[in-house]
Amino acid sequence: MLYRPESVPPSAPFFVKNAILASLSLQNLATMREFVEPIRLKKRMVLQEPKRRVEHVYFIESGLVSLRIVAAGSVLEIAVIGYRGAVGASLLLGGHLWIHQSVVLVPGSAYRIRVEDLRRLVNERTEIREHLLRYVQALSLHCAQTGLCGVRHDREERVASWLCLASDAVDTTVLPVTHDYISSVLGLRRASVTETLLQFEEQRLICKTRGVLQIKERKCLEQKACGCYRLISSAYSDPVIPASDPAL
Repeated sequence: MLYRPESVPPSAPFFVKNAILASLSLQNLATMREFVEPIRLKKRMVLQEPKRRVEHVYFIESGLVSLRIVAAGSVLEIAVIGYRGAVGASLLLGGHLWIHQSVVLVPGSAYRIRVEDLRRLVNERTEIREHLLRYVQALSLHCAQTGLCGVRHDREERVASWLCLASDAVDTTVLPVTHDYISSVLGLRRASVTETLLQFEEQRLICKTRGVLQIKERKCLEQKACGCYRLISSAYSDPVIPASDPAL
């Protein structure tokens, strides 16, 4: 079942957790506030569909969004987007049609802005443009590295990497995911994923209950992950270089 975004009345203070918005100067953040609209993200909500005109870019505040390629009835996840990112930001590089599907995996909240408004802002405000383009570069690396990971690394490394990336994206060690979901988005057999997760549980790296997985030993799990995790993580965590803004 799919849901339409549900608006949330804006509160007086404008507190943001989204890493892109939080990195902006107070002046540019105040400017963004005039155009963004807070919404709730419900599980399985489809934010964007492939080959459809995109109306909004979503700055994720909480929750987790799965960025996917859908073809011939199959789904392959190429990235997960949480509070550090924005769904649809790649459109700033050009084009009007989205080529991926974006689906909410973990419910949460976001600020959305019309594509036309954001394009005007990035043309007028250098700082906003620089911060968004830095994020788009990190996301592009994430997507490309996911493809390489799928053909180069074994299932244990890939599952550990996905768990670490998802945990980073939602900023918590508790993930409401199932074996079926992990196997489907990684293109692995469910039995293989179950075996891997059982091994992780025996090693006390994780703890599983029905529909929920908790990471217990994060550093040890990172050591199980392939180098793709560290490369992708560093792309997102590199500091954004502030740019002078002639509009201020």
